[in-house]
Amino acid sequence: MRLRMRRRLRSGHRPRARARLLTALAVGAALTGGCSPARGGSDEVVPAAQVAEPARGARNGWRLVWSDEFQGAAHSRPDRRTWVFDRGGEPQWGNHEWQYYTDRPGNASLDGRGDLVLTARRERLRGMACSVGPCNITSGRMTTKGRYARAYGRFEARIRVPRGQGLWPAFWMLGANSDKVRWPGNGEIDVMEVVGRQPGTVHGSVHGPGYVKQGIEKHTALAHGRSLADGFHTYRVDWMPDRIVWYLDDKPYGVARSGQLRRGQKWVFDHPHYLLLNLAVGGDWPGPPDRKTPFPARMVVDYVRVYAPA
Repeated sequence: MRLRMRRRLRSGHRPRARARLLTALAVGAALTGGCSPARGGSDEVVPAAQVAEPARGARNGWRLVWSDEFQGAAHSRPDRRTWVFDRGGEPQWGNHEWQYYTDRPGNASLDGRGDLVLTARRERLRGMACSVGPCNITSGRMTTKGRYARAYGRFEARIRVPRGQGLWPAFWMLGANSDKVRWPGNGEIDVMEVVGRQPGTVHGSVHGPGYVKQGIEKHTALAHGRSLADGFHTYRVDWMPDRIVWYLDDKPYGVARSGQLRRGQKWVFDHPHYLLLNLAVGGDWPGPPDRKTPFPARMVVDYVRVYAPA
C-alpha cells in the first residue's frame, strides 16, 4: 500500500508496448456494474483448474467465468491445479516483513466448511532464514501465477480478516507478464489490504511506473468504529480498460482512471493479471506485531470469483 517493493525490488526496464484492440466501455459502467467486453474475445490466457464448476448464470449484467469455492476436507490443501505457493522470508518481499511463507497445511488449508484459511503462527521451523525480525512467524501466500490470469472483469472475494497490530491481509493481482517485465511495469492491483492498527478501514490501490511507493490509493471505513475482523465482507474491483473501481460489500468507494495519470506515469492495466492471497505480518506499513497480537491469526476466505460481462 505505502511501499510496494515486496513485489519487485527494482523496477528495471520499461514494459514493451502492446497493441490491443479494445472497445470502449460504457461511461457509467464503473458504478452501475455493466460494461462491454473487449473486442477479440476472452482476455483469459491460462485455463482455470476449478474445484467446483461455478454457476454460469448472469448476475446484474455479469457472468461467472472462474471461481474457487474452497470445497474439500478439513486440513486438506487448496487445489494445486489452481494455486501455487510463494515461500520464504525477506529480503524477497522488500517491505521488511517478518513472516516466513510456507506451503504447509498449518499455514494454508481448507477448513471443511467451504473456506480457505491462511494462518500466521508464532513458531520457528528448521531451515527458516529471514533478514528482518526475529524469524519466528510463519504464514501463507498463494497465487494463481501460471494457472489463471485475466484482463478486465469483476474480481471478488469474501473474506474475514484477522485482528491485531502488525497483521496485513491482502487480496490483490499482479501482471502475468512479470517474468518478462519487472514490477511495477507489469502492474499491480490491490483489491483489498487491511492493516491491524486500522481495523475498520480497507485500502485499495494500483501501482505502476511513476506511482510506486505512493500508488493511486482509495480507502473507506466502516461506520461507528466497527472492525472488518468482526465478520465476512466482500471485496472487489470492476476492471475496465480505462478505469478500476473498488467496492466494499457492493458499495463503490473509489475509482482510478487512466486519464488522471501525470507526466512520467504509465497506465499498465491492459493485459492479464493473476490473483494473490496472503497474510503478511510486520513490515514498513503495518509495523511489527506487539504482545497483544493474537497468534495464531487467521484470514478466512469464503470464495474467490471472477466475472465477465454477460
